[in-house]
Amino acid sequence: MSATPAPTSIAPAVQVSNVTKRFGSFTAIDDVSVTIKPNRIHGLLGRNGAGKTTLMQLITGQDFVTAGDIRVFGEKPTENARVLQNICFIKESQRYPEDFQPRHVFRSAPWFFENWDADLADQLIEEFRVPLTRRIKKLSRGQLSAVGVIVGLASRAPLTFFDEPYLGLDAVARQLFYDRLLEDFAEHPRTVVLSTHLIDEVANLLEHVIVIDQGRILMDDDAETLRSSATTVVGPRTAVDAFVGGREVLHRDGIGGLASVTVSGLGPAERTEAAAAGLELAPVSLQQLIVRKTNVRETEFEQSA
Repeated sequence: MSATPAPTSIAPAVQVSNVTKRFGSFTAIDDVSVTIKPNRIHGLLGRNGAGKTTLMQLITGQDFVTAGDIRVFGEKPTENARVLQNICFIKESQRYPEDFQPRHVFRSAPWFFENWDADLADQLIEEFRVPLTRRIKKLSRGQLSAVGVIVGLASRAPLTFFDEPYLGLDAVARQLFYDRLLEDFAEHPRTVVLSTHLIDEVANLLEHVIVIDQGRILMDDDAETLRSSATTVVGPRTAVDAFVGGREVLHRDGIGGLASVTVSGLGPAERTEAAAAGLELAPVSLQQLIVRKTNVRETEFEQSA
């Protein structure tokens, strides 16, 4: 059986079209449409329970959609060996046979991933200090996380999902993962999706950002576009209120006579106007933007209930 060709620069790696997934009366994914472009690092971001893992399980063929259509490398992923052999899905709660040791995981990995790089795996095993002969159930959370990220990196699968497997790593090990991901991606481009709530940590890795909230897509844009899509205006309350009047306000804060208000995008003329009014403008981090947008959406849901 021949492998599905790696995605080209034209065809999307993943096309999700009007997908809904229900579990009984609960709608986990609500009419979602998303395109995941090939050979880029994407962030699938959102709060716990927002629908991130469910969406990834649908894309990787682990469950069936209730409605809509999913194509991975142009084909349906469910019960499709040609597609699934080109996917690596690593999650925090990754399970292995109890009697397995890490060495068994790494020895069996080439059976599932035709692009497996044993030299890279050996390098990462040493850097993450994984005990190869300790039973899986005896590993610490951090060691188990390390096993997962090593498989995800060394698999070099054309489509690789990391569903927060690095949460068990300490700060030093997480940074090692980010560094090695960028290094290997530069030499061996593929489509990578990072699902996490540690947004500030991964912000500089991401080329495209998808934010899901309550089963719906809240944001879907290039990371650079999103970073410049909001600004915080700081200054005397009266001057700030006058300046932001009529603009979309994402967040408002202040103390005494000072105000800090986050608004959607400002053009050059508006920035000049703010400076003339003696106001300070501060950039908004990707994490702040997502938190602000999510809060706005929650307020809208409450008002429409």
